[in-house]
Amino acid sequence: MKMVPKIDLEKCIGDSVCEAMCPDVFEMADDEKAHVINADGCGDLCDCEEAVDACPTEAIILEEVEEE
Repeated sequence: MKMVPKIDLEKCIGDSVCEAMCPDVFEMADDEKAHVINADGCGDLCDCEEAVDACPTEAIILEEVEEE
């Protein structure tokens, strides 16, 4: 199992703290919301759990998925 991030766009306020912490995983889009651009980057490129904890609206969710 691995953890992949998801963004609840209804909760996201565009604070961009996740992008600052994990720019290889999250990116601010034209809608001024964070979007996941590389779900496989968690663990390898950054600690996504820190981004989850730092999100002021708890908009980032880590989901367990089967590894292929």
